[in-house]
Amino acid sequence: MPVPEGNQHHGHFNVFDLASVSGKPMAMPYDRRAYYKISFIQGANRAEYADKVIRIEKQALLFATPKVPYHWLPQEDRQQGSFCIFTGEFINKTQHGVMLDNLPLFQPGGCPVFEISDDEAAEIADIFRRIHKEVVSDYAYKYDLLRNYVMELIHYGQKLRPGATVPAAHGASARVSSLFTELLERQFPVVPQQQSLGLRTPKDYADRLAIHVNHLNKVLKESTGSTTTKIINDRILQEAKIMLKNSDWSVSEISYSLGFEEVAHFSNFFKKRTAVTPLAFRA
Repeated sequence: MPVPEGNQHHGHFNVFDLASVSGKPMAMPYDRRAYYKISFIQGANRAEYADKVIRIEKQALLFATPKVPYHWLPQEDRQQGSFCIFTGEFINKTQHGVMLDNLPLFQPGGCPVFEISDDEAAEIADIFRRIHKEVVSDYAYKYDLLRNYVMELIHYGQKLRPGATVPAAHGASARVSSLFTELLERQFPVVPQQQSLGLRTPKDYADRLAIHVNHLNKVLKESTGSTTTKIINDRILQEAKIMLKNSDWSVSEISYSLGFEEVAHFSNFFKKRTAVTPLAFRA
C-alpha cells in the first residue's frame, strides 16, 4: 500500500494490515529512521529493549520511535493486527499542542509495550478499523481525522499500565551490543544535507539505550575488543569515505552532516586516521 496521494504536505502517514505484509519487504518512500509506529499485534511475541525483556502471550499495543532501538521477536507464526506509521510532522505541535518525543511513550528508558485484555483489544481494533476506512476515503479533511485517531491511540497507551518486565537474562550483554549496533547504523546515511548526526558520544548512545555509559563501554569492550569511542569513530570515518567518493557534497557539508562543528576538526579527524586530507582522498 503506497503512501496516500496528496499526503505529502501533511507529513507522511499510512496504515497496514499485519497479515498482508508479514514476511514481505516494505518500500518506504521516506527515511526509515524518521517514522513513528503504533502496532496492534495479536499473537505471542517478545520485545527486547537493551537489558529489558517483555513477553506477550496473547495481544499487545506497541509504540515505537526511531530514537529508541528494539527487537520484536514473534513467538508463533500466526500474527494478526494492524500498524500505522507516521512522521513527526504528521502530528504537529501547532495543531495538537504536543511534541511526540516529550511524551512518556516515546522517551528513552521506557518499555512502551502493553499487554492488553480482550476488551481493550476490541476497542483498539475498532480505532484501527476506522483508520483503515478513512485512509482510503475521499473526505477532504481526512488527515485531520486520522491525526485524531492516532492521538486517541497515543492517549490510550499512556493510560495503560506497562507489561511485566522480566529481569535481565543471560543474553542481556548480547542484546545491548546488538541494539547499539542497530542504533549506530540508523544514523547513516545522513540525509538531507541540513541534517547532522544526533548521536556522537558513548554517553549519547548509553542514554538512548537507557543504560549507564560504563556498562555500555564494558559490554562493547568484551564483545568486540574495541572501545565505544573507537567503534563510533570508525563508522563515522567509513561514512566520510563513502560520501567523499560517492557524493557531490562539499567537504564543509560532509563535515557538518557528520557532527563536526568546524571543518578543521573534520579534516584533522580524517587525516589522523588516513594520513591524507579529505580533499586529497577525494581527488
